[in-house]
Amino acid sequence: MADAQPGHGGVDSSVPAPARIYDYLLAGSNNFPADRAAAEQILKAVPEIRDAAWSNRGFHQRAARWIAEHGVRQFVDIGSGLPTVGNTHEVVQRLVPEARVVYADNDPLVRLHSQALLADNGSTAVILGDLRDPEGILGHPELGRLIDFAEPVGLLMTGVLMFVADDSDPYRLVARYIRELAPGSYLSLSHLSADHKSDRAVQGFRAVFDTATEHMYFRSKAEVARFFTGLELVPPYQGSPPELTYAGLWAAEDPVAADTDGSRWLWCGVGRRPEDPATADSNE
Repeated sequence: MADAQPGHGGVDSSVPAPARIYDYLLAGSNNFPADRAAAEQILKAVPEIRDAAWSNRGFHQRAARWIAEHGVRQFVDIGSGLPTVGNTHEVVQRLVPEARVVYADNDPLVRLHSQALLADNGSTAVILGDLRDPEGILGHPELGRLIDFAEPVGLLMTGVLMFVADDSDPYRLVARYIRELAPGSYLSLSHLSADHKSDRAVQGFRAVFDTATEHMYFRSKAEVARFFTGLELVPPYQGSPPELTYAGLWAAEDPVAADTDGSRWLWCGVGRRPEDPATADSNE
């Protein structure tokens, strides 16, 4: 596997970063030795972590496709990670060629590689932005150029809120983004959880990120569900009530087969902003 190119965009290749660790687990090449070493350390503590990464990626793609199938023509992907197979714009523009997509990530390497990928795609953009700075992302000129918040938006937050500490008030942050969305918009979200996992595996997983660019925070099913306060959860698969589910199960053709150990590391869901815009402000 080739190294990502160091020395660009303020990237510190000596410190592992979540986007690059995730890229390695997905068999990508946009990572450095420090990222690969961190990923291998996680694999020792959690052998099923590659399955978890692929389950999370699969949820992201299925949810984006589902939202596009339900009439949404513009997407904001926050914490998008490095380009890999089946990126958001590829998934939704296959269904809706005119769909507009804005990626936001706080890793400079993501912006560097994404800009090269998107050079000839005028309906897609990537910005350097941090989830914890909603005004910076929402006020970015490139987002304003492509996204009309008077119309429904698909807001994608896949595997990113687990890097936001409680003292940054992640619920207030998500509520701020939701407040910007028109009725009929959707929030798609996944989050690592220690529910039903051993303390040893959880501690081994978390310890890797103690020396990374971002620390890791696990949240329970009830805590993840709180991000959807004021939204109408979508049934995750045929025959299911509207609720959170494990990442591999959402929109799975065979939920029983998709219910793997790796998938059970992540709760996920998709919620619709209802017609009454006041209900989504209750997290504030």
